[in-house]
Order: sequence, then structure tokens, then C-alpha cells
Amino acid sequence: MRLLLDSHTLLWWFWHSPPLGTLADNAIRSPDNEVLVSAASIWELAIKQASGKLAAPENLIALCEKEGFHLLPIQPFHAERAGGLPPHHRDPFDRMLVAQAQAEGLTIVTADAALRRYGVRTMAAGE
Repeated sequence: MRLLLDSHTLLWWFWHSPPLGTLADNAIRSPDNEVLVSAASIWELAIKQASGKLAAPENLIALCEKEGFHLLPIQPFHAERAGGLPPHHRDPFDRMLVAQAQAEGLTIVTADAALRRYGVRTMAAGE
């Protein structure tokens, strides 16, 4: 399975946070799965950290690479697809994750149930 981590899921992973459920934890750990982190998530977390709204680990890119996570760049066709999505969700970062998941055949690991309204495959991050 190819998993795309939502921003909060990525933080829960690095913080070894209790909200990360056993199912998601096992899926991320499984060598049978490819784990991806979008440039959109890195961007979102960097913005929130710089504004003081969030304490995130430093050097997220290096941490992702150390974990063996693959970094997913934002391609122009991802941006075009995200812009054309119905307005089920207003967060532009989450809309980008949906567009990337649709275009790349990924399952989003998230606690955000609203993403399911796009018909994208999701895995509950908190179960």
C-alpha cells in the first residue's frame, strides 16, 4: 500500500503521540508499505511553526528521510487538480493532499473525516 501522511499524522509519528492508533502505526511501520510525505505538509508545518502556532520538530525533511519516508513534490498537475476540487474542505493544504492522493493512487492516513467526501482512500490515523 502507498500511504500519504496528513500533517497531523506526521507529527503524531515523530512525537510518538497516543492519538496515533495501532492500525496506522503498524501500517506506517510495515516494510510492505511505501510511506510518502507531501511537500504541502512540510510547507504547512513550517508556516505554523514560524507563526508560533505549532511546535514541530526541526529539520522535518531530514527526519522524514531518516525514517525512510519518500518526499512527494507538488507537480503542476497536482495544483491544477487541487484547484478544481469541490469545496468540501477549505484548507488548501488538505486539498493538495487529496489531489495528490487521487493523482498518485495513494491512501491518506488522517484523522480528518471530511477528506472522505472527496472519494479518496483514507486510513484512520487515530484507530
